[in-house]
Order: sequence, then structure tokens, then C-alpha cells
Amino acid sequence: MAVHEHPHRSSGFHLPNFRRDRTASGSESAVSARTGTRTAQAYAFASLRLLTGFVFLWAFLDKTFGFGYATQSGKGWIDGGSPTKGFLGGVAAGPMESTFHSWAGDTWADWLFMLGLLGIGVALIAGVALRFAAVAGTVMMTLMWVAEWPPAQHLSDGSPSMSTNPFADYHLIYAVVLIALAAASAGETLGLGSIWAKLPLVRRGRWLR
Repeated sequence: MAVHEHPHRSSGFHLPNFRRDRTASGSESAVSARTGTRTAQAYAFASLRLLTGFVFLWAFLDKTFGFGYATQSGKGWIDGGSPTKGFLGGVAAGPMESTFHSWAGDTWADWLFMLGLLGIGVALIAGVALRFAAVAGTVMMTLMWVAEWPPAQHLSDGSPSMSTNPFADYHLIYAVVLIALAAASAGETLGLGSIWAKLPLVRRGRWLR
């Protein structure tokens, strides 16, 4: 009599595959960590954007209404004061000293400066047109850097300039911050950047983003 061996059948019981479970768990943890990092970066850039925007917007408001901080009460723009006369008129070093003196207090200079402060401030706080704000802000900060001229050790009258650094000052830092915010699309978090980017005009002209 022939004896036939039946093939072994699975009992349906399997030991857990700890290696696979560990791999899946590790992948989920890595994804979660990357997501958390991106979220933290997004909120960090958004916070930097809002604070920088407030710097520009506050400068506009104080110079316009004379809140008594950098601009004395009663000497605001609406009171007939000039936002550029004091700063440009006080330039005392650098290759554009005489040029800035000639610009000080001019109507076109006042309007251009104030519109720049307002536009950059509103754009940053709203999270829109960050590329345009970065270009405008970089030009403004560069001109203000030249006006203060940190490389000078002495002013035109021979007195010490008291410059704390011959190159890097806060104007250059603001310019780099503006460029970084635009490059990081920092308006999408705590801002209207996503909505702004979907507008037909902005979609046709990406430089407006």
C-alpha cells in the first residue's frame, strides 16, 4: 500500500515580523520628524516676516503721525515735517554725501521713501508680493547703508564715525532677511500668500509673488 504524504498546510498563525514593524515605525517617525521640521521652519519664517513687516510699518506710522518715538509729536509728515530731511541732511560721510544733502526734504524723496516703507510693511505683514518687497527693500536698505557709510572711520569734519563694523550693519541684515523671506515663500504661513499666488494677475507674472 502506497503512503501519500499530504503537503503541510498553514495553520494561520504567524509570528510577528518585528523587523518589518520596526522599519514601518521608523519610516513613519522619519516622515513625522520631517513634517514637524518643515512646520517649525514655516512658523519661524512667518514670525520673522511679521516682525520685519512691523518694523517697516511702524517706521511709516511714526514718521507720518509723530508718535513721539523716532519722530517728535507735532513734527510728523501730516504736520508738515519731512521724513527725509533729518536723515539725509545729516549724512556726514561717504561718496554720496553731497547727493543725499541735495535730496533731503525734496517732495519726491519724501513720497518715495514713505510709500516704500508703507508698501514693504503691508506686503510683509499680509504675506503677499514678497519678491517685489524684497527688491524694493534691498534698494532702500542699500541706499541707507551708503548714507551711513559704515566703512568710514572718520566723518567729513574729522570726528570719529563711531562705526561698529566696516561692512555688516542692520541695513544689510534687513536686506538679506527680505530676500530670504521671498525665497522661502514665507507668506503662505500666517499670511495670504497662498491666496495671492492663485490670483490670475500673479499667476501670469510670477515676479509679483
